[in-house]
Amino acid sequence: MMRRIAVLDAPTNLGLRPPTSTSVPGCAKAPGALRDHGLLARLRARDAGCLTPPRYDPGDWRPGDGVCHAREISGYSVALADRIGAIIDRGEFPLVLGGDCSVLLGSALAMHRLGEAVGGRVGLVFVDGHSDFRHPGNASYVGAAAGEDLALVTGRGQADLAAIEGRRPYFRDIDVVVLGIRAQDEYRLDLQAAGITTRPVPALRAEGAARTAQWAHEQLADCAGYWVHIDVDVLDPAVMPAVDAPDPGGIAFAELEILLAGLVDTPHCLGVELTVFDPDYDPDGSYAAEIVNTVVAGLAPVAAPGAMPPRLLPAGPVAPAPRPGNGRPPARDVLPGPAAVPAPAVAVEPIGPAPTGDGDDPSGADGDRPAEPSPDPSGPGLLRRVAGPEEVDDAAPDEAEPDATRPGADIA
Repeated sequence: MMRRIAVLDAPTNLGLRPPTSTSVPGCAKAPGALRDHGLLARLRARDAGCLTPPRYDPGDWRPGDGVCHAREISGYSVALADRIGAIIDRGEFPLVLGGDCSVLLGSALAMHRLGEAVGGRVGLVFVDGHSDFRHPGNASYVGAAAGEDLALVTGRGQADLAAIEGRRPYFRDIDVVVLGIRAQDEYRLDLQAAGITTRPVPALRAEGAARTAQWAHEQLADCAGYWVHIDVDVLDPAVMPAVDAPDPGGIAFAELEILLAGLVDTPHCLGVELTVFDPDYDPDGSYAAEIVNTVVAGLAPVAAPGAMPPRLLPAGPVAPAPRPGNGRPPARDVLPGPAAVPAPAVAVEPIGPAPTGDGDDPSGADGDRPAEPSPDPSGPGLLRRVAGPEEVDDAAPDEAEPDATRPGADIA
């Protein structure tokens, strides 16, 4: 049996500030640019269509007005959550092509609905060059949802975005793993204070991409499943400058490919979204080709013969435990239970009994944790510019906090 990938376009640019006073961000063109390089055919994926966003129009927005386009983003997020949920209900693996990072709100809403349906929690692996953690508690004002998406999906910010359908937060802080931020990220201390586990680029490269993917699995062992967000600005601008806010110190295409493959090589990964590639900065299409090569290679485990369809682990009470080092209880091996039980959205994989304790912290653990990975070929020195579409070690860009090198990071 194999997992079928369904590709859904979410070409929204509502979360970014305009590059100039007379233009709009180009990341809305990303899905089309990636499709033009044969993405669906190479993935043998089902075309799940395109969710057309509302018109981009900041109007007379001014600092202090809250998040720009908030009403439009909220409505779009509900529609996107519906579409993602329908894909998962079919037993397929969604690949959402953004658009800017505000697409995470729709994905997060879908994951919260799904977790509620099975009585558990769904986690988030946030692969991004920036923390996107600006919120009213740490900034004088907010403006662009794409620079605030992680804050919003963890319940920080205005209710029309952070609490859609009365769900707040969509992801608990302890159920989020952040990978690939720069060592001096503006909000790194805020993430630490919140208990959000992070592995910045230096640590990611020191451990290797394959081991980092396994480590991320372990951090979310108490979740029923997880979603993967990838902002292509996690890549170094030396190899991927076609993003709104390029920031030196990122990873290489080969590392992103290995990381992605490790994250999706489990039925408990429920889907992936790709954000912030801007074709306006890619006139010859070479970066789009590199991104497609990387995504195709990185998602190979999903459609491999024998790959299992997405499934959630059932909820189970877990006793609070001291948090060593990275703030997470150590991973534990749990043997599978007797039989599978159908759930409203996806099949639920029973597992053995977990320690009991705090009833407000339902969780489960993955009994099918992969073996220790072989030495990771990724590491320093892999950054390079590859122009040919045949190359496989490629990846994509993202948005982030405002950056003087590119005028599109956010409204503020």
